[in-house]
Amino acid sequence: MADVNLNDVISNSGVKNSSNTNAASGLGGKTANGQTLGKDAFLQLLVTQMQHQNPLDPQDNSEFVAQLAQFSSLEGITSLNDSVNAITGAMGSSQALQASGLVGRSVITQADKAVVDTTKSFTGQVVVPQSITSGTVTVTDKDGKTIKTIDLGEQKAGNADFIWDGTNEKGEKVDPGTYTFTAKTTVDGKSAEMYTLLPATVSSVTISQTGGELMLNLAGLGSVALSKVQTIGI
Repeated sequence: MADVNLNDVISNSGVKNSSNTNAASGLGGKTANGQTLGKDAFLQLLVTQMQHQNPLDPQDNSEFVAQLAQFSSLEGITSLNDSVNAITGAMGSSQALQASGLVGRSVITQADKAVVDTTKSFTGQVVVPQSITSGTVTVTDKDGKTIKTIDLGEQKAGNADFIWDGTNEKGEKVDPGTYTFTAKTTVDGKSAEMYTLLPATVSSVTISQTGGELMLNLAGLGSVALSKVQTIGI
Protein backbone atom coordinates (compact mmCIF):
# COMPACT_ATOMS: atom_id res chain seq x y z
CA MET A 1 0.00 0.00 0.00
CA ALA A 2 1.53 3.33 -1.15
CA ASP A 3 2.31 6.07 1.34
CA VAL A 4 0.22 9.24 1.05
CA ASN A 5 1.95 12.60 1.46
CA LEU A 6 -0.25 15.45 2.75
CA ASN A 7 1.72 18.13 0.88
CA ASP A 8 1.39 16.18 -2.39
CA VAL A 9 -2.38 15.98 -1.93
CA ILE A 10 -2.63 19.71 -1.22
CA SER A 11 -0.37 20.57 -4.16
CA ASN A 12 -2.54 18.48 -6.49
CA SER A 13 -5.67 20.26 -5.20
CA GLY A 14 -4.32 23.65 -6.28
CA VAL A 15 -4.39 25.23 -2.80
CA LYS A 16 -2.46 28.50 -2.62
CA ASN A 17 -0.96 30.32 0.34
CA SER A 18 -2.88 31.66 3.36
CA SER A 19 -4.38 34.51 1.29
CA ASN A 20 -6.16 32.02 -0.96
CA THR A 21 -9.80 32.22 0.10
CA ASN A 22 -11.93 33.02 3.09
CA ALA A 23 -13.00 29.40 3.26
CA ALA A 24 -9.42 28.20 3.34
CA SER A 25 -8.46 30.63 6.05
CA GLY A 26 -11.57 29.64 7.96
CA LEU A 27 -10.46 26.00 8.18
CA GLY A 28 -7.16 27.19 9.54
CA GLY A 29 -5.08 24.02 9.05
CA LYS A 30 -1.58 24.54 7.64
CA THR A 31 1.00 22.22 6.11
CA ALA A 32 4.70 22.15 6.90
CA ASN A 33 5.51 24.58 4.06
CA GLY A 34 2.98 27.15 5.26
CA GLN A 35 0.14 26.34 2.85
CA THR A 36 -3.42 26.57 4.14
CA LEU A 37 -5.67 23.52 4.14
CA GLY A 38 -8.81 24.63 2.31
CA LYS A 39 -12.05 22.81 1.65
CA ASP A 40 -10.97 21.31 -1.70
CA ALA A 41 -7.78 19.92 -0.20
CA PHE A 42 -9.71 18.65 2.80
CA LEU A 43 -12.14 16.67 0.62
CA GLN A 44 -9.34 15.33 -1.60
CA LEU A 45 -7.40 14.28 1.47
CA LEU A 46 -10.48 12.51 2.82
CA VAL A 47 -11.04 10.65 -0.48
CA THR A 48 -7.36 9.72 -0.71
CA GLN A 49 -7.49 8.43 2.86
CA MET A 50 -10.42 6.22 1.91
CA GLN A 51 -8.70 4.96 -1.25
CA HIS A 52 -5.51 4.02 0.56
CA GLN A 53 -6.95 2.50 3.70
CA ASN A 54 -5.96 -1.02 4.66
CA PRO A 55 -8.74 -3.30 3.35
CA LEU A 56 -8.01 -5.74 6.20
CA ASP A 57 -8.32 -2.99 8.77
CA PRO A 58 -10.62 -0.32 7.20
CA GLN A 59 -11.16 3.07 8.70
CA ASP A 60 -14.00 3.24 11.21
CA ASN A 61 -17.12 4.83 9.67
CA SER A 62 -17.66 6.95 12.74
CA GLU A 63 -14.27 8.62 12.21
CA PHE A 64 -15.23 9.58 8.64
CA VAL A 65 -18.54 10.95 9.88
CA ALA A 66 -16.76 12.91 12.60
CA GLN A 67 -14.37 14.44 10.04
CA LEU A 68 -17.23 15.38 7.72
CA ALA A 69 -19.16 16.90 10.64
CA GLN A 70 -16.10 18.95 11.63
CA PHE A 71 -15.66 20.12 8.05
CA SER A 72 -19.35 21.09 7.81
CA SER A 73 -19.13 22.99 11.10
CA LEU A 74 -16.07 24.91 9.97
CA GLU A 75 -17.71 25.76 6.67
CA GLY A 76 -20.72 27.09 8.57
CA ILE A 77 -18.50 29.29 10.75
CA THR A 78 -16.77 30.63 7.64
CA SER A 79 -20.10 31.47 5.99
CA LEU A 80 -21.29 33.15 9.19
CA ASN A 81 -18.10 35.21 9.31
CA ASP A 82 -18.65 36.34 5.72
CA SER A 83 -22.25 37.31 6.55
CA VAL A 84 -21.17 39.31 9.61
CA ASN A 85 -18.53 41.12 7.53
CA ALA A 86 -21.16 41.97 4.93
CA ILE A 87 -23.52 43.31 7.61
CA THR A 88 -20.70 45.38 9.10
CA GLY A 89 -19.95 46.88 5.70
CA ALA A 90 -23.62 47.70 5.16
CA MET A 91 -23.80 49.37 8.57
CA GLY A 92 -20.75 51.47 7.70
CA SER A 93 -22.41 52.64 4.48
CA SER A 94 -25.61 53.43 6.41
CA GLN A 95 -23.63 55.46 8.95
CA ALA A 96 -21.93 57.42 6.18
CA LEU A 97 -25.30 58.25 4.62
CA GLN A 98 -26.70 59.24 8.01
CA ALA A 99 -23.64 61.39 8.73
CA SER A 100 -23.95 63.36 5.51
CA GLY A 101 -27.46 64.42 6.49
CA LEU A 102 -26.42 65.68 9.92
CA VAL A 103 -23.78 68.21 8.89
CA GLY A 104 -25.12 71.73 9.32
CA ARG A 105 -28.08 70.57 11.41
CA SER A 106 -28.90 71.94 14.84
CA VAL A 107 -28.92 69.47 17.73
CA ILE A 108 -29.73 69.70 21.43
CA THR A 109 -27.43 67.80 23.75
CA GLN A 110 -26.45 67.72 27.39
CA ALA A 111 -23.74 70.36 27.78
CA ASP A 112 -22.79 73.39 29.82
CA LYS A 113 -21.37 75.48 26.95
CA ALA A 114 -22.89 76.91 23.80
CA VAL A 115 -21.88 79.18 20.95
CA VAL A 116 -24.35 82.06 21.18
CA ASP A 117 -25.35 84.67 18.63
CA THR A 118 -26.31 87.40 21.08
CA THR A 119 -28.19 89.36 18.43
CA LYS A 120 -30.95 86.79 18.90
CA SER A 121 -32.64 85.25 21.92
CA PHE A 122 -31.03 82.02 23.07
CA THR A 123 -33.21 79.17 24.37
CA GLY A 124 -31.99 76.27 26.48
CA GLN A 125 -33.42 73.77 28.92
CA VAL A 126 -32.71 72.67 32.48
CA VAL A 127 -33.30 69.09 33.59
CA VAL A 128 -35.23 69.41 36.84
CA PRO A 129 -34.94 66.12 38.80
CA GLN A 130 -37.78 66.96 41.20
CA SER A 131 -40.19 69.78 41.91
CA ILE A 132 -38.35 72.90 43.06
CA THR A 133 -39.50 76.20 44.52
CA SER A 134 -36.72 78.22 42.92
CA GLY A 135 -33.71 77.88 40.64
CA THR A 136 -31.27 79.95 38.62
CA VAL A 137 -29.20 79.72 35.45
CA THR A 138 -25.94 81.67 35.56
CA VAL A 139 -24.35 82.76 32.29
CA THR A 140 -20.58 83.27 32.32
CA ASP A 141 -18.19 84.26 29.53
CA LYS A 142 -14.97 82.55 28.42
CA ASP A 143 -13.05 84.30 31.22
CA GLY A 144 -15.43 83.03 33.90
CA LYS A 145 -17.04 86.43 34.45
CA THR A 146 -20.73 86.32 35.35
CA ILE A 147 -22.76 87.99 32.62
CA LYS A 148 -26.31 87.38 33.79
CA THR A 149 -28.37 85.31 36.21
CA ILE A 150 -31.71 84.02 34.96
CA ASP A 151 -34.43 83.18 37.49
CA LEU A 152 -36.21 79.87 36.85
CA GLY A 153 -38.81 80.29 39.57
CA GLU A 154 -40.90 77.35 40.69
CA GLN A 155 -40.64 74.29 38.44
CA LYS A 156 -42.06 70.78 38.30
CA ALA A 157 -39.88 67.74 37.59
CA GLY A 158 -38.96 67.53 33.91
CA ASN A 159 -37.34 69.86 31.38
CA ALA A 160 -37.73 73.56 32.09
CA ASP A 161 -37.09 76.14 29.34
CA PHE A 162 -35.09 79.30 29.89
CA ILE A 163 -34.38 82.22 27.55
CA TRP A 164 -31.38 84.54 27.49
CA ASP A 165 -31.79 87.73 25.47
CA GLY A 166 -28.04 88.19 25.02
CA THR A 167 -27.72 91.06 27.49
CA ASN A 168 -25.81 91.52 30.73
CA GLU A 169 -27.22 92.61 34.09
CA LYS A 170 -27.27 96.23 32.87
CA GLY A 171 -29.36 95.33 29.84
CA GLU A 172 -26.45 95.85 27.43
CA LYS A 173 -25.90 93.49 24.52
CA VAL A 174 -22.75 91.40 24.89
CA ASP A 175 -20.53 90.08 22.11
CA PRO A 176 -21.35 86.79 20.36
CA GLY A 177 -19.18 83.89 21.50
CA THR A 178 -18.98 80.80 23.68
CA TYR A 179 -20.77 81.04 27.02
CA THR A 180 -21.15 78.68 29.97
CA PHE A 181 -24.55 77.98 31.56
CA THR A 182 -24.75 76.73 35.15
CA ALA A 183 -28.13 75.78 36.64
CA LYS A 184 -28.54 75.53 40.41
CA THR A 185 -31.30 75.00 42.93
CA THR A 186 -31.66 74.20 46.62
CA VAL A 187 -32.59 70.70 47.81
CA ASP A 188 -33.04 70.05 51.54
CA GLY A 189 -31.23 73.27 52.31
CA LYS A 190 -28.22 72.37 50.17
CA SER A 191 -27.15 73.84 46.83
CA ALA A 192 -27.46 71.37 43.92
CA GLU A 193 -26.52 71.69 40.26
CA MET A 194 -28.86 70.64 37.46
CA TYR A 195 -28.00 69.48 33.95
CA THR A 196 -28.54 71.85 31.02
CA LEU A 197 -29.60 70.93 27.49
CA LEU A 198 -28.19 73.38 24.95
CA PRO A 199 -28.36 73.77 21.16
CA ALA A 200 -25.32 73.38 18.90
CA THR A 201 -24.54 73.08 15.19
CA VAL A 202 -22.96 69.96 13.69
CA SER A 203 -19.87 71.00 11.73
CA SER A 204 -18.70 67.50 10.77
CA VAL A 205 -19.11 63.85 11.66
CA THR A 206 -16.51 61.24 12.58
CA ILE A 207 -17.29 57.68 11.47
CA SER A 208 -15.59 54.91 13.44
CA GLN A 209 -13.53 52.49 11.36
CA THR A 210 -13.99 49.76 13.95
CA GLY A 211 -17.78 49.78 14.17
CA GLY A 212 -17.94 52.24 17.06
CA GLU A 213 -20.51 54.95 17.60
CA LEU A 214 -20.97 57.93 15.31
CA MET A 215 -19.39 61.07 16.78
CA LEU A 216 -20.79 64.53 16.03
CA ASN A 217 -18.29 67.38 15.94
CA LEU A 218 -20.08 70.49 17.21
CA ALA A 219 -18.98 73.91 16.01
CA GLY A 220 -16.73 75.48 18.64
CA LEU A 221 -17.59 72.87 21.28
CA GLY A 222 -15.88 69.57 20.48
CA SER A 223 -17.33 66.10 19.92
CA VAL A 224 -20.34 64.28 21.32
CA ALA A 225 -21.66 60.76 20.69
CA LEU A 226 -24.86 60.55 18.63
CA SER A 227 -26.55 58.63 21.48
CA LYS A 228 -26.10 61.69 23.74
CA VAL A 229 -28.14 63.91 21.43
CA GLN A 230 -31.63 64.71 22.72
CA THR A 231 -33.09 66.38 19.63
CA ILE A 232 -32.08 66.90 16.01
CA GLY A 233 -33.49 70.05 14.40
CA ILE A 234 -33.24 71.81 11.06
